[in-house]
Amino acid sequence: MTTAPPEAGEPVTGKEHRKPAEPGRGGRFLPVALYVLGRLGTAVVSLFAVIVAGFFLFRILPGDPVRAMTEGREVTTEQREELRRQFGLDQPLWQQFLDYASGLLRFDLGTSFQYREPVAELILEHLGPTVLLAGTGTLVATLLGLFLGARAGWRPGGRGDRTNTAVALFFWSVPTFWLGLLLIVLLASGRGFMPGLFPTGGMVDPHAVSGWRSVLSTAQHMVLPVTTMVAVVYAQYLMIMRSSLMDEKGADYLTTARAKGLRDALVRRRHAVPNALLPTVTLIFLNLGQVVSGVILVETVFSWPGLGRLFYSGLRVPDLGLVQGLFVVFAASVILMNLLADLVYPLLDPRVRP
Repeated sequence: MTTAPPEAGEPVTGKEHRKPAEPGRGGRFLPVALYVLGRLGTAVVSLFAVIVAGFFLFRILPGDPVRAMTEGREVTTEQREELRRQFGLDQPLWQQFLDYASGLLRFDLGTSFQYREPVAELILEHLGPTVLLAGTGTLVATLLGLFLGARAGWRPGGRGDRTNTAVALFFWSVPTFWLGLLLIVLLASGRGFMPGLFPTGGMVDPHAVSGWRSVLSTAQHMVLPVTTMVAVVYAQYLMIMRSSLMDEKGADYLTTARAKGLRDALVRRRHAVPNALLPTVTLIFLNLGQVVSGVILVETVFSWPGLGRLFYSGLRVPDLGLVQGLFVVFAASVILMNLLADLVYPLLDPRVRP
């Protein structure tokens, strides 16, 4: 006996007519929320660990801040003790940490011993030059490394691959300060047969006060430090991109693209390179976090008025308030960019979605 088909509008009750239930928004929202909360919790714990470690590690640095501030001056013992009391250095270590932590909760990074100014104001004053220099260097290094890495990885073992890899590894192994000093001797000092093509340090010529002269002067001052930074950094992107593209070369979708008649250059640019970029996302975000911290050695060698040079000047005293505040800002920027990388990566690669 056969069963008549259901009339229009009549619900179907047979098992053969049922469709599997799709997960609702609530079922999809919970894993995503747990993933985001887990990453946020990890970031908060990491930042707290950095704050604690930074506070106590800087306290064991050799040197007396008060003695360094009063060096070369006739200061009595009572005056030195008064300075210790003003900066809270006469308090027990645990009390100094509690005062420091409570200040961080109010976004108060403390006061610089040597500059006698709030650390937050000093950071904002030197943040622009650092972002300009390190941001430009990071952008150029990223584009150069990805471009050369894609070309090297597409034909591994070739002359271009061997040349690019050898040059990149050479500059990667060179000490940053040595390369910077070498460029100053060759291109800035004007000795021998080479004239002084670029300034030896600073950010802008004092005579170029405003307008296009100031912009051109800043660009001229940036050539040597940016070149130093790019030469040392771009090898990271080249090697990772090269390795990723070599892994993608044997994929089935590339074989299919070639079978459709696409040129080799189009297969590489449209299909292989976008998938090979995924492993470099984390490295790009981490280096973006380091843009805020700047390049301490590069800024110091070229006297660039950024956060890196400010950090170096604080270490020489030691200026505990300044180095602690900068250390927290540097660590927070890297942790924040690492968090963003964790949140963005699942959007780029469906295989790691929660």
